[in-house]
Amino acid sequence: MPQQKLHPAFSFLRRLGENNDRPWFQAHRAEYDAVREQWYAEVGRLIARLAQHDPRVGGISARSASYRIYRDTRFSNDKSPYKTYFSAAFSVQGRRDDYAGYYLQMDERPGEGGLYGGLYCLDGPRLNKMRHAIVDNIDELKGILAEPELRRLYGDVWIGPALKTAPKGWPKDHPQAALLRLKSYGKFCGLAPGFFSRADWPEAAADMLAPLRPLIDFINYSLDE
Repeated sequence: MPQQKLHPAFSFLRRLGENNDRPWFQAHRAEYDAVREQWYAEVGRLIARLAQHDPRVGGISARSASYRIYRDTRFSNDKSPYKTYFSAAFSVQGRRDDYAGYYLQMDERPGEGGLYGGLYCLDGPRLNKMRHAIVDNIDELKGILAEPELRRLYGDVWIGPALKTAPKGWPKDHPQAALLRLKSYGKFCGLAPGFFSRADWPEAAADMLAPLRPLIDFINYSLDE
């Protein structure tokens, strides 16, 4: 059986990972620019399709949704200057990290590439607000999480850090202790590199992101109350 041809971005990103320094990147800048433009075009198609499910994202440009390839190395022992993946985030607030939204990562590393919806690592006040919203609206949240397509794609596991026991001020045996222990509220669906070889991968990814909308909306209006 012939080997599946991967998305052109993976060839560049793999070689970047092997030569993660500024001289190599500058020498291959034209190749990066070409791959990046293809990424913008494909993310634009994803946004257009996702807007059919959630019209509020329709005004977001692929360029503004996409993250830069440059790493923030200030607080990292790894001083490699470049990321070895492409990613983008989009919500009704744009690419803001204080609101729940949709996230996409094209990544060849096992377990890293995929789709995400939610909000990662809430700060103390917002986390407290979210916990109270969950308790006050638990039937609504359970209904959202029980949707068959959401469960089929994203399972029952929450992604992100969690406390070992119920947070301070809450009974350890609280009926919703498992949800209250969370410090992030989001779901993840892994995508193998071969997924991005599909000619229609942007549209397919958008359709897979669509079931996350009720959860994203629940998080955002809980935090806005």
